[in-house]
Amino acid sequence: MALKVKAREKLQKIGAFAGEYRYVMMPELYTPLSQEKVIKEAALRSGVTEGVMQACWDGAGKVIKAWATEGHSVALPGLGTMRFGLRAKSVGKVEDVKAGLITTRRIIFTPAQDLKDELKDTAIQITCYDRNGEEVKRVTSTDPGTVEDPDPSTPSTGSGTVDDPSTGSGTDNGGSGGSGIIPTPTDPEDDQPGD
Repeated sequence: MALKVKAREKLQKIGAFAGEYRYVMMPELYTPLSQEKVIKEAALRSGVTEGVMQACWDGAGKVIKAWATEGHSVALPGLGTMRFGLRAKSVGKVEDVKAGLITTRRIIFTPAQDLKDELKDTAIQITCYDRNGEEVKRVTSTDPGTVEDPDPSTPSTGSGTVDDPSTGSGTDNGGSGGSGIIPTPTDPEDDQPGD
């Protein structure tokens, strides 16, 4: 499995590159998985019925919600921890401290090291689009930190290079490897932050 990323050429409106076109990467967003699908798959993988898994899911959800809102850092097995957090304005005098200074209450998730390592080791497939929405390059990386251009004849707009294009061992079904086929997203013009 690989993470799919798109790099769109966008006019920068602020910052050091204001007025310049730059390639901005963002994840390809997949459709959300329903709770029913997650429960069905978890039941299948753990060898219990869907009813038992649903009861466990509901019970764990209630416990996590109760403990997190009581101020505990709650372990999510295999994923990490979550806890309550907030943003608030600061004041100079103790007399001015009040609940009205809190601007946002939020949940803070801290991923487990195993999950971070899994993400780090997952291949990345990048499809690059120019300012007109035309695909101009595809990049596949199967190792952490190294990005390769799988086809030297593809117009290059990034910094990926290939010393020997025959070294890829990929598949065209989303498996690992340096020269996998990357499907083109159905709508490269989706609204993204910064549009």
